[in-house]
Formats: sequence, structure tokens, C-alpha cells
Amino acid sequence: MKALSTINSSNPCLPETHFLKVPIFHPFFRFKPFSHSYNTHGHVHGAKRAHTLPFAINCKLKNSQDIKNNGKSVPQKIVLSEVSPPPLTEDAENSEDVPESSKKKGSPFGVVRMLRRKTLQILSNLPLAIGEMFTVASLMALGTFIDQGEAPEFYFQKYPEDHPVFGFFTWRWVLALGFDHMFSSPIFLGVLALLGASLMACTYTTQLPLIKVSRRWSFLHSAEAIRKQEFSESLPRASIQDVGTILMGAGYEVFLKGPSLYAFKGLAGRLAPVGVHIAMILIMAGGTLSATGSFRGSVTVPQGLNFVVGDVLAPNGFLSSPTEAFNTEIHVNRFYMDYYESGEVSQFHTDLSLLDMDGKEVMRKTISVNDPLRYGGITIYQTDWSISALQILKDNEGPYNLAMAPLQINGDKKLFGTFLPVGDINSPDVKGISMLARDLQSIVLYDKEGKFAGVRRPNSKLPINIDGSEIVIVDAIGSSGLDLKTDPGVPLVYAGFGALMITTCISYLSHSQIWALQDGTTVIVGGKSNRGKMEFPEEMNLLLEKVPEIVESTLSG
Repeated sequence: MKALSTINSSNPCLPETHFLKVPIFHPFFRFKPFSHSYNTHGHVHGAKRAHTLPFAINCKLKNSQDIKNNGKSVPQKIVLSEVSPPPLTEDAENSEDVPESSKKKGSPFGVVRMLRRKTLQILSNLPLAIGEMFTVASLMALGTFIDQGEAPEFYFQKYPEDHPVFGFFTWRWVLALGFDHMFSSPIFLGVLALLGASLMACTYTTQLPLIKVSRRWSFLHSAEAIRKQEFSESLPRASIQDVGTILMGAGYEVFLKGPSLYAFKGLAGRLAPVGVHIAMILIMAGGTLSATGSFRGSVTVPQGLNFVVGDVLAPNGFLSSPTEAFNTEIHVNRFYMDYYESGEVSQFHTDLSLLDMDGKEVMRKTISVNDPLRYGGITIYQTDWSISALQILKDNEGPYNLAMAPLQINGDKKLFGTFLPVGDINSPDVKGISMLARDLQSIVLYDKEGKFAGVRRPNSKLPINIDGSEIVIVDAIGSSGLDLKTDPGVPLVYAGFGALMITTCISYLSHSQIWALQDGTTVIVGGKSNRGKMEFPEEMNLLLEKVPEIVESTLSG
């Protein structure tokens, strides 16, 4: 401890005033005079001590850490008051501005208050909340196991009554409980709403009162109570004002009342659990809104054709409501693909134009996989492709558009084919030229006997003679596979997850509280922290080592 000098003062208000003899401490005091009465022994009567002493200290505290930080100082203020804060009681927290007569059990207000208290007590029960979270997780897992959004016939075949899953689970369970659309089913939404209510009840009954308690000045006037804290220490020949100054320099909010001191820091760590609850509620609200208020649809559009957004989108739930953007018409200007050196498709693109009801283009963009178009709350994704038609010349006549059909083969490879009749098309045994394509790069041709005839690229203008006919491949017309959706819950979900990450990190901040009491020339210091149980005593020891020591001296006038 650093040395101090004590100057005996004749001022009855300040029997002892301590000044540091080093230049790094410059206290400035402001006093408001008030009267004291003394008994025959020179002691102040307790009745007169109700007067207040506004007392502020502005200081700069330098230590070795400040010198390392280029001499930066931390100006703070210590607040002193002789008026204790109002006591925090359960009745005071829960009292309402209602007539005293209405608080009786028999009155309607009394019944309502009792029901509210019972409801909050049930909803804020921790085992209930854990059970709700487990139920939500189980339903979500079941929703990933059961195929969603399929036709009833699909569930008839997959979950038949003659071979029930686990001996009892059939299609009746799926359709009756709404498990074919799990995330908008009444069971899932009901459990989700119950979990949200439990979070709100826990916040109201537990977290908010804890914050109110943490923000109050809770002075301890007993040395025994301070010594019972997680950390306690006695500082002989010390001043409580110096302790407050040291704590203030360490970032604590410091309050003094007579010989008592209270300090805290890390209140944000107390606020964080409330933020976590709010973030979880936002995530659940956003998920519920997505499940019950969104639109979804898919369409495959050949190059050069149009479609209207409202004709494709279908509502997902009872909160789904169309917007003005549903009247937008979309024109597919061009569809094309990129390829690897091996010839495999690497990426596919669609050039889209959005037209209003007057036919005026309001937006144009080329989309691709992972690069969607967004307009008026509608998102258009590039998800698939196909070949819709093959344009050819036959014996210099045409062009003819031959529709291409997808052919089923093993694996995930795509294959499309078409057929050009040769000879009498009315014959029951009609034959012709077969054309196959895996992509838009090349077309494989076979004669009417099924023998390989050759390969031609679209737009190559290179003819091929097959069965007496001259064929020219003019173009392969691709189709773009698009997914459209509106999801009003996405902003809430994103905001919830962002808030959850931030508040989870903040919740690891320690909320530390320190109490001190001036007992003669000794200062008893105690404190506790809700986190960092090992680091808190080390921090306190380092801070208390900086408290100056009082050295008695007599100054003659």
C-alpha cells in the first residue's frame, strides 16, 4: 500500500480528510453545509444524520498499466449519498396501481391476479421448458424423416396399413396429425407457441427482476456480511475513498454512502440472458411466419416464353397473402450453360426480364445457381435445366421444332430424345431417325434401324444424310428450371440468429459486485462474481495492492 498523510481538521463535518502526497491524485470536493448537534460526549445525534451530503470526486488515476497505454487516463465519477435506495421486495416488484379492495381473493381483480401468477409460475418452470425444447427437436427430426408435401397416394404406398412402421405407424398417422406438412401442422406450431410463452414467462419472472436487483445500490453495513462473500480482505490504515478511486479506474461503477461502498461492473452479462430469450423468440416467430405465411412454386420455362408469377406460386399456410408483385410477368430471354473441359455441365444461366402489367420492363438480370433474383419480396432461384425442343431442317425445308422428352437412365445423368418419322407416318410400324442429347453441345443421331449415324453440333450448319434424308441441326432449345418463393419470416430468423450469437458472447461477461466498509482506519472489502471464479480473486488482489496506506503525522500550525 502507498503512503498517505492524515491531517486533523477542526471541521466537524470532516473529522479526517485524506490527501495523497503524490501528484497523480487531485481530488476536488464540493460541500453543502448542514448542521449537526452533538451530545455531551461529542458524538453526533443519529436523528440529525438524515441530512444529505452531496459529494463528488473527479480524479485521474495512473498506474503501471496506464503508463504502458501511453499515459491515457480514465476519468470517472464516484457518487456519494446519505440516502439509501428504496428496498427491493417481492411485493414492491409485483404491486400494481389497483384499489386495495380489488386485491382481496374474492374480488375479480384478485382472481385475475392469482390466475396470472399461477400461469406464470407454470410456464416459467424449467423442466417444462426443457420438455418443450425436446418435443420441438423430436418433431423436427420426424419432419426430416417423413417426406414433406407429397400427394396422399405417396404415403399410402410408403406407410401401408399391412406393413406399419414400428408395428403401428401408418399413413393414417401421417395425414391425421399433419406430419406431411410438419412445420405448419397444428401440433408443431402449438408446441412452438408454448415454448415461446415459457421463454417470455421466464424472462418476466426471473431475468428482469435480476436486472433490477443488479442495478440497485445494495450497500452492506455489517463487516460480518462483507466477510461472508466469495472474496474478502481487510486493509489496515486505508481509506474507503481510495478504494473507490482504484475500483473506478478498473471500470467499476462506484457508489458511496457514509462509511459504506458498493461497486459493480459487467451489468451487460446480466442483460444477455434476456437478449438470448428474445433472440430465440424471434427465430421461432420467423420460422412460424415462414411456415404459415409463405408462397412456393416451381416452373420449367423454355427459352423465349413468358409466365406470370401468381400462376406459379401456391400458398403454404393460412397467413399467406399475395402482393402486387404477383402480377409481374417474367420473360426468359436466354438460357445457356457453361461446361468443364471434360464436357460436363458446370453452371447454367438464365437471362430474365420482369415486366409490369403494362408490359414495361422493370428489372432484368441473368441468374445462376447460388445467384438468385429478388424483386418485391419474391426470390427466383436457378435450380434445374432441360432441353425442350430440337430445331432442324429436313431436305432444306423447315425449320421444324421437335419436342425433346427426358429419358430415364441409371444414375444422375440427364438424357433427352426425340424422333423424326421417315416414310409413311400412318403406318402401324412407323420408323424414323432418333436423336439423343445429354446437353446443348452435341446431338447424336441414329437411323431407322437403330444404328449410329453420326454426331452434329447445333448451329454448325453441317448436314448429315440418314435414310435418304438430309438433316441439319439448327438449334437445341433449352428450358430453365426455376424455383420461386416468398418468405416473410427470413428477416426475423436472420435477426434472431444474429442477436443470438451476440448475446451468447455477451453472456460470458462476468457481473462482479464489490462491497466495502470503513471500520476506523481499516477497510473491509468483499465481493463476488457470477463467472470467472478463479480470475476474480486475482483481479481483486491486484487492485487492492494499489490502495495507498495511511501514515499518521502531526502538522503544527
